[in-house]
Parts: sequence; structure tokens; C-alpha cells
Amino acid sequence: MSTNPYAVPPHEQPAVPEPYLQPRQSGRTVPRVISGLGGVLLTPVGLGLTIYGGSRLQRGFSQSLSVGEDPLGVILLVLGGLLLLGVALLGALSGLGPAAGGLLWGVLPGLAFILSPRDVMSFIYDIGGSELGVGLATWLVMGALVGSGFLLIGAGLVGTLSRRRSDRV
Repeated sequence: MSTNPYAVPPHEQPAVPEPYLQPRQSGRTVPRVISGLGGVLLTPVGLGLTIYGGSRLQRGFSQSLSVGEDPLGVILLVLGGLLLLGVALLGALSGLGPAAGGLLWGVLPGLAFILSPRDVMSFIYDIGGSELGVGLATWLVMGALVGSGFLLIGAGLVGTLSRRRSDRV
């Protein structure tokens, strides 16, 4: 007989603790739909408000070297930025929303502009022609639309990868 108080005789099996009950995994359908619809519907609104507000501020700055003359432009710019932040935060539900919004409303229009700038510019001025058209053309030429699209795709990937990482822990 062993003097070890923790020794277990070979014929007796140690008591195996009951595993913790795992919470039932709910479906991922609802978060994906909410994130996807939010990304596809809110991204163009956020981009449009940001582009239009920035275009108003650019026009006011070129006329009077001041952005304080147009408070509506500032409000629209901030509101559009907040909407884009909301789209990026939808990545916490599912990476589908920010990735789809960034691809559909940022990267693809930017790539279309790179491939055929003359056609895209004529299309923009045919449908918008005003401050929104000028702002959109500026964003396309500067690459800001493609950059914001890739940032939203990155937000979607981060949301997906962080969720997968937390599942392993």
C-alpha cells in the first residue's frame, strides 16, 4: 500500500467531473442578414453624406478659405462618418456587412474608374452633375473611395477573425 494520499487503487477509476454544459449554439443567420443588409444599405448613405458634406466644405473653402461658413457641410461630413463607423461596427455581428458594403460601394466603383475613367466620369455627371457628382469624382480620382472600401473589407475580416479566435479559446 502506498503512502501517497492521492494514489488511486488500480481497480477504482477516479471520478470524472461532469463537463460544463455548453450553451446551445444559435444560428448565425440573423446576425449575417442584419449585418449584410446594414452594410449594403448604410454604406452608400454614409459615403454619400461624407462626399456631399466634403464637397460643400471644399467649395466653401475655395471661395472664402474657411470651413466655418457651411455648418451643414460639417454636419453632413460627421454624420456620414458616423454611419460608416456603424457599418464597420456591424463586423461584430458578422463580417459580411462591412465586407459586402466595402466591396460593392467602394472597391468595385474604384476599379471601374481605374479601368475606364472616361465612361465612369460621364456616367457620374449624367446622373449627379452637382456637388455630389463633383465630390464623387474627387473621391474616385484621389482613390479615397477605393481606400474606404478596403477599410470596410478589413473591418469585416477583423470581425470574422476575432470571432473565430474567440471560439477556439
